[in-house]
Amino acid sequence: MAVLLDSWLAELVVVVSAAALALYAWMSRCQRHWQRKGAPYVEPEVPFGNFRPVAMGQKSLGLFLQDIYNMAPGARYVGFYGFNRPMLLIRDPELIRDVLIKDFGTFHDRGIFFDEEEPLNRHLFALTGIKWRQLRIKLSPAFTSGKLKGMFKTLVDCGHEMAAVLEGAAGRGETVEVRELLARYSTDFIASVGFGIEVHCQRDPDNEFRRWGRKIFEPSLITGLAIMLSIISPKLTRFIQVGDKRAAAVCKYFRDMVAHTVAYREKNNITRKDFMDLLIQLKNRGYLDGEKIDNGDSTSKEVSQMEFTMDDVAAQAFIFFGAGFETSSSTMSFALHELAFNLHIQTKLQEEIDSILKENGGEISYEALSKMSYLDKVVSETLRKYPPVPLLNREPNKEYKIPDSDVVLEKGTPLSISVLGLHRDPKYYPDPEHFDPERFSEQQKAQRQPYVYLPFGDGPRNCIGMRLGLLQVKVGLVCLLSKYNVRPTEKTRETLEYNARTVILLPNGGIQLRLEKRCS
Repeated sequence: MAVLLDSWLAELVVVVSAAALALYAWMSRCQRHWQRKGAPYVEPEVPFGNFRPVAMGQKSLGLFLQDIYNMAPGARYVGFYGFNRPMLLIRDPELIRDVLIKDFGTFHDRGIFFDEEEPLNRHLFALTGIKWRQLRIKLSPAFTSGKLKGMFKTLVDCGHEMAAVLEGAAGRGETVEVRELLARYSTDFIASVGFGIEVHCQRDPDNEFRRWGRKIFEPSLITGLAIMLSIISPKLTRFIQVGDKRAAAVCKYFRDMVAHTVAYREKNNITRKDFMDLLIQLKNRGYLDGEKIDNGDSTSKEVSQMEFTMDDVAAQAFIFFGAGFETSSSTMSFALHELAFNLHIQTKLQEEIDSILKENGGEISYEALSKMSYLDKVVSETLRKYPPVPLLNREPNKEYKIPDSDVVLEKGTPLSISVLGLHRDPKYYPDPEHFDPERFSEQQKAQRQPYVYLPFGDGPRNCIGMRLGLLQVKVGLVCLLSKYNVRPTEKTRETLEYNARTVILLPNGGIQLRLEKRCS
């Protein structure tokens, strides 16, 4: 019996060893893809390729791609590997222009897996092909200047509420976790204009809506794994359907809330100048007031025939919340962090805010905000140093020969652009770790190479809500800085560390600052 067992174990060891060697040989061959094409590449290792720091939870995807970017100074592009999958990082601004704009028809989609069976994935970020184009055309009129002005009063009211809530803490010189504070401000605004409900979570931090919203971006091992797999192996992600019960519960909560809001408004004939009202118009009529598409061309017919269902309403409201809430609150948090450590910049910005508000009778108006040129520079520099989404992804839908090279990309080859790498490249931004709003003076912008500043992407697939997001950031900063100074505490670190389980730049431990009441 012992002899038989020893023989069986020996055979098992031989089989497993042979399988391991075969797997190693196969992955090694896959990881010679860029070498065979004659493209510059970062040397991989079996089995991770170059993804060891991401796979081991040591570094976020955005910071990882910044490292890849920095490993190939001077190269137009650099190959790397997500385990055995060949991927390409685009570094050259002209090639970035080709991918995002000139050859957009080839690089139409992101190449990231989204579960199409989940109704809340029927939004602009996730959709592909003709479905994306039709929806983009339908939604674009919702973000015109006129529509944004209609939401502006709600935005200012939420900003004033934030300043009022902080009065006690500022008077006592207390330390405040500003990221959570600004997340509640963003939540109040987006809940009002995006979902048509008043949640008042600035005074009620444990409000149900805020609790569920917080779950969207809570880092976790499964979330990090799902993000990584959706990029390095969409087919495998589709097969094994990585996900968790928390995500399913969040989706159900928001879908049910939207359905209830729409039913209540329609039953009681309620209209408001908000995003939800615009979505209801699209559901019921297929177009917005004054924006009917009827040009007689094929695109107009495609769009007018596109059905806009309750699931579509819920999906757009959901991404409106997810994208607008996180990017805006993060940008404001990073701006306050930098202003706390750069008091001369904070003082100059406050002087501009005071001057223009005085001219406007103390009121924050759409027009007054547009006059605050230094505020615009501060926000632009914040987005330069801390882009909320630090990478862009695209995928060719056919073979593509990289201009001025012999490299031909196969259909489906994942392409990445390191926004963080570009924004912190000393070639374009000297001394990139230094916070300097004057980088965005008209003179410096004119001298800088195009396509090296991409906080909202570029081309037809750029962020549709960019202008609303900027308004949200600027109003929040004006409401705070017109009344308070921000200062670092003894525990506030000037150099931030980031969570490794998220795509967005999420500072570990939040951002702790002290508020002081300004002298009248």
